Order: sequence, then C-alpha cells, then structure tokens
Amino acid sequence: MKHQNPVETLANTRHEFGEHGGVNMSVEASTTFTVMHPDIMPEIFGGKKGPDHGGCYLYGRHFNPTVYNLGKQLAALEGTEAAYCTASGMSAISATLMQLCDTGDHIVSSNAVYGGTYALMHDLLPGKTGINTTLVDITDLAVVEAAITERTRVIYTESMANPTLRIADIPALSKIAKRHGLQLVVDNTFTPLILSPKKLGADIVVHSMTKFISGASDYIAGAVCADTAFIEQLMDLHTGMLMIFGPTMDPQVAFNISLRIPHLPIRMTEHGQRTRIFAERLHAMGMAVNYPGLPNHPDHELMSEIHCPEYGYGGILTLDMGTEERANELLELLQNEHNFGFVAVSLGYFDTLMSCSGSSTSSEMTDEDKTAAHISPGLIRLSIGYTGTTEQRWAQLLGALEQVGQSPAQRIA
Repeated sequence: MKHQNPVETLANTRHEFGEHGGVNMSVEASTTFTVMHPDIMPEIFGGKKGPDHGGCYLYGRHFNPTVYNLGKQLAALEGTEAAYCTASGMSAISATLMQLCDTGDHIVSSNAVYGGTYALMHDLLPGKTGINTTLVDITDLAVVEAAITERTRVIYTESMANPTLRIADIPALSKIAKRHGLQLVVDNTFTPLILSPKKLGADIVVHSMTKFISGASDYIAGAVCADTAFIEQLMDLHTGMLMIFGPTMDPQVAFNISLRIPHLPIRMTEHGQRTRIFAERLHAMGMAVNYPGLPNHPDHELMSEIHCPEYGYGGILTLDMGTEERANELLELLQNEHNFGFVAVSLGYFDTLMSCSGSSTSSEMTDEDKTAAHISPGLIRLSIGYTGTTEQRWAQLLGALEQVGQSPAQRIA
C-alpha cells in the first residue's frame, strides 16, 4: 500500500495572510458580519450563498473566518473536502451521530471506545432519541456484519481503540458499510497523521483536538472532517445539529491551535519513538505491555500495512498490573516519587499522562461491557510525553517498577 504523508496535502493548501499582511492569519473576533448588499441576506440564510460561493460570513455560530481556516487545515490533514471545528470532541461525535440517525435508527459500534462516547450511545441516545447501539468487537468482521439491521445507519469505531489499542480494519469495515449503504464514522483522536481513515475508506472522521493535535492540554476542541455536503447538513439553519445545538469554537482557540498544526509531525514522531522504546524494553522485561508497534500485538501486521511509517505506531501504550490496587500503587510512585508524569486523564500532552482506565476514562462502562472489551481493572494507559531525556524517563519508570517488585531480576527470580 502506497502511503502519502498527510502534511504534503496540508502544505498545498492556500495560506491565509493576516489582515495587514502578517504571516499569521488574523483573529476575527466578530460575532456577526456585515452583509454589503441586503438582497443577498435571504440567499445566505437559505444556504445558497456563503464564504466560498458568492456570499459572505453571517454569524459566528454559523461560520467564523478564523475557525473556518482551521477547518480547512484539518480537512487537508484528513484528506476530506471540508471540516468544521467545534467546542469539544464530544460535540463533534454527538452532532455527527445525531445528524446521521433519526428516531428508531441503529448504530453498530466498537465496544472499546472512550467512556463519554459509550455513555452517549449506551445511555443518552436510547433514552432521549430512540437511537440504539449494538456494541461489538470491531475486529471481528463477521460479528460486525451480523449486528447490522434494516435500521442501521452507522458503523462507528475508533481507529485505535481507547484504551485497548486495538486497530480497526478500516478498509474492511468500509466494504461492509458500502455493501449495506451505511456511513463509516471513525474517531482518529489517537492517531492523527499516523492513520488517514478517509483514504482508507471512512466516510466521516472525527477528532478530539484537545489531545495530540493541540498538544498542550490547554484547550478543549473537536472537529468533524467529511465531504462538503455533510458539513453543510450539520450547518443547516433548520436541522443542522451543529448549527442548532451551537457548540461553537472560540476564534482565539482556533487561532492558537492553528499555530500548533505545523509542529504536529515533529511531536507525533517524538511521541512514537519514545513510546516504542519503552514498549520494547517493558516487553523484554516480561511485563504485560500492549503497543501496536510490538510484533506480538494482535493488529501489528494490519497497523504496519495501513499506517504512515514516518510517524510510527503512536504515542500510547498500556501496562496491565492485574489489579486496580497494584495499578494505583505504581501510579502513586511514578508521579509522587519519581516525577515520571502526571496521574491525569486525557492524552497527547508534552508530559506523560497516565491513568487506570477502568476507574477513569472507561468508568462509564458497565463491568460486563468492560470485560467484553478486555479492559481489566489494573490496566494503566500511558500517553508518553517528550520532556526530559528518554534515558532519564526510563530510569524513573524502571525505579518505580522495582519498588512494586517488577524489576527484571525480580521477575526472573
């Protein structure tokens, strides 16, 4: 499979100059915009004219120039016609699923997804909208297809599952979706640049830009990347989920995130390199480490086939300590004695963030669903940062492991 580096597409997009010729685009803080000729107003409200086709900007909840520009950059990175940036990743996911489904419709989803996404599909949507979801092992293609009903409208998955790190076979899922006339929606939060779901066959790609794309854990942000027609549906004045619910991204947030897009390739490369080193060393120690870059990972061959090799296998690994108590003991030492990282939810930060998934980011799930998704009580998710040196951070990790009886010598004995 020939891989095109997504940043090549980004480099070919039109650069937006600042208002006075600055190399950075201007921040447009206006909530409303002047229509120079009043007879155009009805056509803008009717969706017949807009910023890119004979009209102008109308209102900040609809389109804002600064946010619009960031959307173009996300579309370029994901290889879609268009994109819309939102106030959070969950708003992007929620709006997408509700736009695609009506009351009584059905979703087939991976059973290993972020806890907030699980709560949306398992609890909120059935009760509030009558949209139901069947959770399945997304890596079992026969089970995925068997779950489809006449009311199914969407197959939903994360490209790399949170927190199990299983890899969705997007090309194969795309064939199933097309065979049944469904939309394949892929959350690519864990693997920007590494995987390009649209090029692999996805219809819609969603992101929590709070994570790797922003990279500093200071902004909550999301994005929907899709064809122009779907973005226009989301922004329809009568039935558009983003337009009506209004999870608007602040233009200053859009500006600040846009300044980080050029550095994303450098950051993803370093995240991946360090995580691979740690995963290989932990594996050599006999630890229960999970990382797609390891040959023993169940989806290693698939990931090797579909990823962009410049960026490796991702910046996240998991370590199963068996029990929640042992996981918390290790986390306590890593943060408070060895300064290895922070016990905190989220990921993609420049410092290492770590948490026990079952009692944090997957806590919305029932015990039965956590078991079905292979999320054990002692599973630690580590988003490996790039501060300090690799050897310094490894020594800190190794020191904490020795204190909980997990050094190589102790394991051999």
